[in-house]
Amino acid sequence: MTDPLHTELLRLAEEAARRAGELLRDGRPADLTVAATKSSPIDVVTEMDIAAEKLITSLIAEHRPDDGLLGEEGASHAGSSGVRWVIDPLDGTVNYLYGLPTWAVSIAAEQDGETVVGVVATPLRGETYRAVRGGGAWATDARGHERALSCRQAAPLDQALVSTGFNYVTDVRTHQAAVAQRLIPLLRDIRRGGSAAVDLCDVAAGRLDGYFERGLHPWDLAAGDLIAREAGALTGGRPGERPGRDLTIAATPGVFEPLQRLLEDFGAWHD
Repeated sequence: MTDPLHTELLRLAEEAARRAGELLRDGRPADLTVAATKSSPIDVVTEMDIAAEKLITSLIAEHRPDDGLLGEEGASHAGSSGVRWVIDPLDGTVNYLYGLPTWAVSIAAEQDGETVVGVVATPLRGETYRAVRGGGAWATDARGHERALSCRQAAPLDQALVSTGFNYVTDVRTHQAAVAQRLIPLLRDIRRGGSAAVDLCDVAAGRLDGYFERGLHPWDLAAGDLIAREAGALTGGRPGERPGRDLTIAATPGVFEPLQRLLEDFGAWHD
């Protein structure tokens, strides 16, 4: 039986993601302006990004004022309830700026440090992905049709389609490209989608055999990691570690370990 608290958190996450996604989709101006910069001129924070986070955090505060928050755009405070929300209001910012469809609103809820709810909304795909710990992973399309998610059947590594991402800092990106170059002959192919949250959900949905990336923050991966795991994928970082800044991997059970070994051998976690 689903924990009533988890059901409450899921419904709130779905509502917040839906509203933020609509704001981003419908309110995107043609001459989208830059509000600030992040780590380099390529990686930008937009006015819409900030507005979406404000919408999400205001809705959460209205319904659950004692919860903690960790948001990409600065909304961060400790709570007293044991629940913390981990929020990326716009994952795939550059895609959004350029009018590409692969961007998402990612919202996760943690209870006592463990992720128990994850929601990733992709408005231009017309899909919302969700998971509750122990309850499987699901997707709903624009017409309200719902389906259970399941990662692909195990395939040999040389037949695996794997996605990755690249950092916006030039030196780091250069190293990541070198790792990808070594991997390409060993895989079916590599994709680069531009949103960690969407890539993780694509592993869950069986559209990818694997995904890896270095340099992710908690808000990039919290919801998608849970969705991938609940769909049967394995997730982790370097051997024996959880996914995090050094390395994040999600893959089908047959692909995860050989991919992790190669990434360790290739030094994917450092320059």
